[in-house]
Amino acid sequence: MTSTARAAQDADPGRATPGYGSDPPRTRAARMRDALRRSYPDLAVSLCFVLAAGWLSYGLWLDPDTRTLALNPEDQILIEWFMANDTRILLGDFTLVSDRLNAPDGFNMMANATMIVPGLLLMPVTLLFGAATTFAVLITGNLAATSIGWYFLYTRTLRARRVPAIVGAAFCGFAPGMVSQSNSHPHMTAQWLVPALVWCVVRMAQLADPARPEGAARDNRRLLGLAVLLAALVCTQVFVGEEVLFLTAGALALTTVGWAVAAPRHALPVLPRLGGALLVSAALSIVVLAYPLWVQFYGRQSIPNGIFSPDYFSADLASYPAISPLSLLGSSEASRLSTGPAEYNTFLGLPLLLVTVALAWWLRRHPLVIPMMFTGLLCAWLSLGPRVVLDGSRTGIWAPYSLLRDKPVIEGALPMRFALVLIPVIATLLVLALDRASTAPLGAIRIAVPAAVAVALIPTVPAPLPTVDREPVPTFISAGHWRDCVPPDGVLVPVPLPTPKEPEKMRWAAAANAEFRLPEGFFIAPYAAGGKASMGTFKQPTSALLSKVAASGQVPAVTEAERAQAARDVVFWDASCIVLAQSEPKASALHQTLEMLYGPATSAADVWIWRF
Repeated sequence: MTSTARAAQDADPGRATPGYGSDPPRTRAARMRDALRRSYPDLAVSLCFVLAAGWLSYGLWLDPDTRTLALNPEDQILIEWFMANDTRILLGDFTLVSDRLNAPDGFNMMANATMIVPGLLLMPVTLLFGAATTFAVLITGNLAATSIGWYFLYTRTLRARRVPAIVGAAFCGFAPGMVSQSNSHPHMTAQWLVPALVWCVVRMAQLADPARPEGAARDNRRLLGLAVLLAALVCTQVFVGEEVLFLTAGALALTTVGWAVAAPRHALPVLPRLGGALLVSAALSIVVLAYPLWVQFYGRQSIPNGIFSPDYFSADLASYPAISPLSLLGSSEASRLSTGPAEYNTFLGLPLLLVTVALAWWLRRHPLVIPMMFTGLLCAWLSLGPRVVLDGSRTGIWAPYSLLRDKPVIEGALPMRFALVLIPVIATLLVLALDRASTAPLGAIRIAVPAAVAVALIPTVPAPLPTVDREPVPTFISAGHWRDCVPPDGVLVPVPLPTPKEPEKMRWAAAANAEFRLPEGFFIAPYAAGGKASMGTFKQPTSALLSKVAASGQVPAVTEAERAQAARDVVFWDASCIVLAQSEPKASALHQTLEMLYGPATSAADVWIWRF
């Protein structure tokens, strides 16, 4: 036994038998398989978010071309046109002041929520399946991608356990405000870059901490890289949705202020380097965005003011404890507390408000809670507008939005949308609470916290978005017959002409990927008194006459003066042809009126046309 031990001690360690005592080196393929295997749970969670978003929007998927969101079909048509217009990028025929709508004046793309980046990303979908399918992808994808982004932020950066992260991410993507904005406001639900923006700022704050053991030079290089990344994200988000970027930047600024006040010993040493990195990011962003922002505020067809009144788009204080009418447990009676079904931003429900307050008190010593509560409370106060509205009545009580009223840039943000900031604030608080409760000893806390969160969230569970059928686009348009009467980049005048309240004919151009131009339409432009912002433009006399016929069904007695004006309007529009669908309501009256104005029509497929 002694000799055996001595032999073992004298053995040459370099001659160990392969496979014993150490693992052989792993191949790259094996490492990739292991990484994929570890990612299965995350992929499963992501798939669940996609399925949930698909369930909410399934009404659109039955047939995107002939289905529409019942509560806001006008804005859906506008977004579909934007998506179709973005395909012009492939032809090199894309400018920030587009001539595809409101011919001959055009309209300012930057002054409207045109969503250029989503249109570019989804261009293959638009070209293969049409703008209506792209709209359905956008509505579904925004909810799913936003949830997925927050899920990875919570699990990777906040280091939360998977179940708490799922709950918080689901609320970020499917909260009442997000579901409400999904009624044709995809520029507000396209929040999939927000988690990345938050991650950049959080990571920059970590690297700016002078107490970090790593070398300052290495951290400075990382800070610079993050500043460049943040600038790239900011520039991208401008072309996704400027209002979301504004709310995100404001929320991060308020959270930083709250952090500095709540924990000055830790925050103040970090702020100089963090501020420097943010200044670098801001400078890079300004260089890239200088021209687009100049076009937006000073270019042709720019607007000098916000078009929406903050007095009208103020949140009702009574809406906060109300349940959204778009939730499974909601009631349509609560809809009177908002301006419309796309703005149920504040409908959080009394159970969630009470649970949020209780959890905030329980977690008050956590370094994130006080800054988040400060941000959430101030944004909730701002959402009330210049004067507090309570149960439909304006009280005259002062609210802080009065300080922002008529301020450049800020006035373009609707007060009630400040409430959207509360969604990630509440979600993060829920994640922190559930994560802490999951590590507590088995007892009241471990049971009570998840139970309270479940009770609070059940009333907010959304119902599928209401959808209805709509008429298909005429075969003359969908089959491409329009090319026989409109040359490339020519103007097609549909009858009646599209307006903000009745933009239906913009679907024709969307179905043709905006290959022809339209007069008038649905957009924001400077046509109000004094060059102020207006919704749409004024009608030419012939357009007004045709709209009157379309509304009444009565054939007017056309005078020579009206015929002469009709000829002048054709010249003003630079029209190639006028088109009237045979399925148009009051088609007979419109057909007779047009023949009195322009002479006999030519029948083509399912329309009548007048060529010029």
